[in-house]
Amino acid sequence: MVGTAGEGHTFPGATAPFGMVQLSPDTDTLCEIRACYGHAAGYRYEDPTIQGFSHTHFSGAGHSDLGDILVMPMAGEVQLDPGDPKLAGPGYRSRFSHDSEVARPGYYAVTLADQGIRAELTAGTRVGVHRYTFAAGARARLVIDLRSSLYNYPGKVLWSGLHLRPDGVLTGFRETRGWAPGRKLYFAMRFSAPLVGAELIDRDSNVPYRGFAGPKGAEKLGKALEAALDFGTLTAPLEVKVALSGVDEAGALANLASEPGGFDATLATTTAAWAKALGAVEIDAPAPMRRSIYTALYHSLLAPSVWSDADGRYRGPDDAVHQARGFTFRSTFSLWDTFRAEHPLLTLIQPEQTTADVVNSLIESQRHSPDGILPVWQFAGRETWCMIGYHAVPVIADAYLKGIRGFDADAALQAMVASATHASYGGLGDYMARGYVPIDREPEAASKTVEYAFDDWTIARMARQMGKADIAAAFDRRAGNWRNSFDASSGWLRARKVDGTFRTPFDPAAINYGSDYTEGNAWQYSWFVPQDQAGLFRLLGGDAKVVAKLDAMFDFDNSKLDYSHAEDIAGLIGQYIHGNEPSHHVAYLYAYAGAPWRTQARLKQIVDSQYKPTPDGLAGNDDLGQMSAWLVFTALGFYPVAPASNQYVIGRPFVSRAVIHLPGGKAFTVVADGLADAHPYVGSVTLNGRPLNRVWLSDAEIRAGGELRFTMSAVPNKALGKATAARPFSMTAAP
Repeated sequence: MVGTAGEGHTFPGATAPFGMVQLSPDTDTLCEIRACYGHAAGYRYEDPTIQGFSHTHFSGAGHSDLGDILVMPMAGEVQLDPGDPKLAGPGYRSRFSHDSEVARPGYYAVTLADQGIRAELTAGTRVGVHRYTFAAGARARLVIDLRSSLYNYPGKVLWSGLHLRPDGVLTGFRETRGWAPGRKLYFAMRFSAPLVGAELIDRDSNVPYRGFAGPKGAEKLGKALEAALDFGTLTAPLEVKVALSGVDEAGALANLASEPGGFDATLATTTAAWAKALGAVEIDAPAPMRRSIYTALYHSLLAPSVWSDADGRYRGPDDAVHQARGFTFRSTFSLWDTFRAEHPLLTLIQPEQTTADVVNSLIESQRHSPDGILPVWQFAGRETWCMIGYHAVPVIADAYLKGIRGFDADAALQAMVASATHASYGGLGDYMARGYVPIDREPEAASKTVEYAFDDWTIARMARQMGKADIAAAFDRRAGNWRNSFDASSGWLRARKVDGTFRTPFDPAAINYGSDYTEGNAWQYSWFVPQDQAGLFRLLGGDAKVVAKLDAMFDFDNSKLDYSHAEDIAGLIGQYIHGNEPSHHVAYLYAYAGAPWRTQARLKQIVDSQYKPTPDGLAGNDDLGQMSAWLVFTALGFYPVAPASNQYVIGRPFVSRAVIHLPGGKAFTVVADGLADAHPYVGSVTLNGRPLNRVWLSDAEIRAGGELRFTMSAVPNKALGKATAARPFSMTAAP
């Protein structure tokens, strides 16, 4: 339930690790008449009623879509409209109490108070299974509403279909024009009890099909379809098993057959899958922190979700059907968020199962993209063009440089270069010609310049490792382009115009969408040079001035600022904004300036104020696991400030002990002696029993297995990490 209140935008329903199906309750989808942002995941803890249970949801997204194939059980007379979200009846929605809810990995249950129905949900990889227990003597009915969506509006459904087959299986599809245009989804639905009556209804015409499917079945096509199904009076719970496919109804039927068994069998399989996935990290910590960390780990294992069918077919970004050979095609890529910590975490805890699938999926997406570039923000195989950068690039480079294989490296590098040289995308033509993105030709130009430069650096790193010296040299030069938008005289990253001047007026604390920065301002983006912090620090005047500026960021007085217009800006600590990703690496930068004890103090401040094991326990959108992955890494005591550097910056742990289980039976153990609120600092660190006098770990050191032991202290150890050679990687000052 963590993140279901406030603006965490998580869903509480049932899903398998990286499952195609996210079967969860929707409390309000009527977004054409009320603000939708708070209902991006369909469910909001504060709402008093449940509209129904749909099969697709994002976890923690700042925008939304999905909410496909809404199912609602009813006892007695059928209602075809949901009714008012704040009221009970008329309509098919129902009041509920949180006291009746159970939510755990792979299982959700709630009592629908107005109907007297106990609803239980579970899910496999490509199926969702409902179990509805009706009151004795009640007539059991279902409403399936294909009109309902998240971020709903009139005309969103372009076309849909319902097909009641002679064997009682209901199949169907719909195409929607939402965040991802022209998205197609197909389903197959099997029931544990026989139908005694059925209506397939087009609400645009109000002429239903009534009765049973004949020898050839019954079909209804339209833009506003519902099914009202009658099972009579039952003596056992009704189970409804639903499979999804992005390909066709035959694919949905095959997916239904690929996961045999009913509710209990599916629940047992998924419970075991979650035990294995979550068991990749063993955590010993005080109970509230342990719950927060494990919940964060759970949220980190929801996406990128499976998109190919059991037979390997999937619908790609060109809206054509393709065949995945030797891998499972994944989609749901929020890459501007997740390249930072979510994907680096998966390289440690899901290197074989997920990371190779992810890289292959990214390569294939670029191959089939009408625009010829890697995904930016993709789901259901379709591109949304949301956010900036070409951040599939660091995801691929990070995996390759860590030794993860199972994909064609030459094809991967080719896709990376193609994306980084696609001149019509996001001001890249000007970036390649001028070394920066000009603000009078492209919005959010300052952010794009530095994010492109970081991505370019990761291309150079991978190319050099592959022996492609010419590509490495070209992208090394581009990696220094961050300097072209940095105003050394003021100490801020700023947007430049075509004529080379910096745009005025300039306010480093201003946040306006579509302006110089992406969901942030100069305070956050002036630190985004993960590949060359040493170069940035020299421009800022050295370590002491860097530490002072970092302190000024965290201690900034926001009392006279109003960011209410910027819905993604949350979790403020001064101008550090933990609820949005551009700030996520900043607390670790003290370590680059020789003051790791300041990193340790800031991490304590962030963790204590931004995370708690309650429904409102996330300060901002979880963004498909990035907020959660930040906590997992930070709790373990280290963080990937610069993905593809093969280094993790050491912070401080929030666990007494943790074990990361690695491939080949190896284990990396973190121990924190003396962990307590009274000991917020790291007194000393050892790696495999030897003193560690630097503030970074290599990826190879973790993968080799061993023990990282912290001795916590009431006072800072200011000698730790003082020497330049002890500091993390930087282009111009590598250790």
